[in-house]
Amino acid sequence: VQLQASGGGLVQAGDSLRLSCAVSGYTLSRYTVGWFRQAPGKEREVVAAIKWSDGRTLYGDSMEGRFTISRDNVLNTVYLKMDSLKPEDTAIYYCAGDTAWKNSAHLMGVTGLWEFWGQGTLVTVSS
Repeated sequence: VQLQASGGGLVQAGDSLRLSCAVSGYTLSRYTVGWFRQAPGKEREVVAAIKWSDGRTLYGDSMEGRFTISRDNVLNTVYLKMDSLKPEDTAIYYCAGDTAWKNSAHLMGVTGLWEFWGQGTLVTVSS
């Protein structure tokens, strides 16, 4: 199972950016894919997750509104669209996969409950 995150870069405050997570190696209809981020000196936190089979989504605290998670069934790719970016959004963004859908933002944010992880992509937002 592989998750390949891409799309990070240096942007200015107020800009938008779309990250991609290409997934391979398993039947996606059985899985949940999530996005996490980790800023320097801080713990990894959940941004959003999507259940592949029905497109159900769940967002971390304060994430819904500026962040949108979506999937492409043909390309086996999950996207994270980020709008109105702020300097505090600067972090390494990771995608993760697991067989279980987490029914709450709290459970979704427990990194130990996610089985597979991608390598991360760096997003830097300048002021």
